[in-house]
Amino acid sequence: MSPVKSSRSKNRPHPYLSGNFAPVHREFPLTPCSFIGTIPSELAGGEYVRNGGNPVMNETLGRNAHWFDGDGMLSGVAFRRTSIEGRSEPEFVNQYILTDVFLSTITSPAVKTPVLPSITTLVNPLSSLLTIILSILRTIALVILSRLPGSQQIIKKISVANTAILYHDGRALATCESGVPMRVSLPGLETVGWFNGRQSEGEGGCDAEPGFGGTGLLRFMKEWTTAHPRVDPKTSELLLFHSTFVPPYVHYSIIPPTLRAGSEKSQKTVQPRHPVLNAPVSGIRSAKMMHDFGVSSTHTIIMDLPLSLDPLNLVKNLPVVSYDSNGRSRFGVFPRYQPSRVMWFETNPCCIFHTANSWNSTIVSENFEAEEVSCVNLLACRLTSAVLVYSAGDLAAPIPLEDVPTHQKEEEQCRLYFYQFQISPASHVDESNNLGKKNSILHQWALSAMPFEFPSVRESVSMSAAKYIYGCSVAGATFGAALGRAVKINSLVKVDVETLIAKGMKKPPTQITGCVDGRDMAEILASNDPEDPIKVFKMPEGWYAQEPRFVPRDGGSSEDDGWLLSYVFDEAQLDLTGECPVSAKSEMWIIDAKNMNDVVAKVYLPQRVTYGLHGSWFSEQQVQNQRPVERLRTLPAIHGKDESVSIAGRFWMDLRGWLERALS
Repeated sequence: MSPVKSSRSKNRPHPYLSGNFAPVHREFPLTPCSFIGTIPSELAGGEYVRNGGNPVMNETLGRNAHWFDGDGMLSGVAFRRTSIEGRSEPEFVNQYILTDVFLSTITSPAVKTPVLPSITTLVNPLSSLLTIILSILRTIALVILSRLPGSQQIIKKISVANTAILYHDGRALATCESGVPMRVSLPGLETVGWFNGRQSEGEGGCDAEPGFGGTGLLRFMKEWTTAHPRVDPKTSELLLFHSTFVPPYVHYSIIPPTLRAGSEKSQKTVQPRHPVLNAPVSGIRSAKMMHDFGVSSTHTIIMDLPLSLDPLNLVKNLPVVSYDSNGRSRFGVFPRYQPSRVMWFETNPCCIFHTANSWNSTIVSENFEAEEVSCVNLLACRLTSAVLVYSAGDLAAPIPLEDVPTHQKEEEQCRLYFYQFQISPASHVDESNNLGKKNSILHQWALSAMPFEFPSVRESVSMSAAKYIYGCSVAGATFGAALGRAVKINSLVKVDVETLIAKGMKKPPTQITGCVDGRDMAEILASNDPEDPIKVFKMPEGWYAQEPRFVPRDGGSSEDDGWLLSYVFDEAQLDLTGECPVSAKSEMWIIDAKNMNDVVAKVYLPQRVTYGLHGSWFSEQQVQNQRPVERLRTLPAIHGKDESVSIAGRFWMDLRGWLERALS
């Protein structure tokens, strides 16, 4: 890769630390909000919560920073039931997630920059080996210092829990791949404690069995967990993977439910299927940046893509995070409970940060000796390069030094892609001996030419052949142009994937580069066809949305009968320098998902919600049926100088203060 430089001048603030990307530091308890329109009765008692990075330490706007950095902050709107049947009052709440890193930061005022190195530092080819080593050593030094006298918070885990949030078995869990999930309490969003796969801190009791990471010297690394665990809507199992720097590089876990469905409030337990913890997934050859995966009702899909996250890259004169445009993308498909039986499928290089859905199917084909062919299908947001990794750190993407093979050259894009993997009859063989045929990807093409990211599906139909996928896009700009600045969402999209896949099956597009629906966003918006498989809710000029989440209508007439919830922001509130005044506020819009046109209600929030990452809808039953909590994490009191300590104690505290300032 050729060198890159920041697209930011010294006089311009970082785009992901300014405007509505800039952090907010005021936290609200549950606070009543005004609204207009009609709030659907299905929302009563539930809560929408969105996670995202919100750096508490933001002294230097010119520093290295990345959209994926930052301390986790949850922003929620709870719909409190009123005395009138079916009516609710919205209440806004936002809270920092009290991770070890966050608590250590606020109790160490001498430290002026974040404890953890920025992803920008790790991904920038201009970061020297010395710079990266020093940034890592600085983090290690601060972790060690947190364990010495004078610390109010020990850093046991380095996760900032800033990426997503989900519900499983009586727990709301905030996630980030640098550690285990963190349990929080609904609806107030108080922090409970780390969840190790068996129980959470703060729940009381003691489960002596090892959880994520198992035992041994490297258990701290083996517990690093995907930011996108999956919950099976039928079995209520939680499925996760753990990506590390050492062979076998990926481990896999399944956590069965232990509370009786529908009876969590009474805390009745069931005899669960035995959990799978830290099972190795074979066939991965190096450490990779793995963010998401696919899960059907019977199979799991691990993605081994040419985006490495490997300290050994430094030995090769590469950044710790590096994309190989001449590499190959590999998909590992295995039965849910048997990761040792992985089948690998290989194709052109790409990046996939988010999958939309995965399901099983059986097709009849004349191309195989067996009439019936069993398949696992995957819908994913496929990028043709790692440009997003760089642009989110305000870096220009590097240009490959080596020519990319003609058959692997593709235009810059991020599209909703369909993959179909043949699993039976299998051509799987011992890859180490290069015998037999390669496993077959029967179909791999885009459903639409429009940019598409932040996908989601109605939860009750995930892991099955869902008809609709919801997500985000941009209108009025190409994908490449959109990534040339901070990513902002001005279009929410509903895609009838069932119709587009059927169309593609009937007349298959060119493998890899082909597309079923070749229209751009302007052509889609101009369509008046009521049966159009792509429906777009276009934001008003100057307004931007965030990842939407679907809430179904009770007794709805179709899969899409319900509402999309999204935080929105009017950038007309920005001042002349492009910054948000203190008075700037966001709204939550409740959009009719069936017609993708009507805003049925607008909730006016007491402050703005920064452009963030992923959220979830929690039903009233889930909020009410959370497991009991014995204690919550709390903010420690910040102590002043204690004059009663010994001379040696005062000397150590002065030395400690000097060390903290030196490490800042």
